[in-house]
Amino acid sequence: MSVIYLLLTISIIVAVFFFVVFIIAVRNGQFDDDYTPSVRILFEDELVKEKPKKNNQDN
Repeated sequence: MSVIYLLLTISIIVAVFFFVVFIIAVRNGQFDDDYTPSVRILFEDELVKEKPKKNNQDN
């Protein structure tokens, strides 16, 4: 039973460590995307597909 307590304690310590590292990375701007907005206009035509025109004339 003491092994479960030991493993639980170690896993909580590791989880807290990774959470703190994640928060520090977010605050330092590690996940800010500065490249994609400047290049998005170059690939805009590939993302937008034109719908075929329909000629619905009822005579």
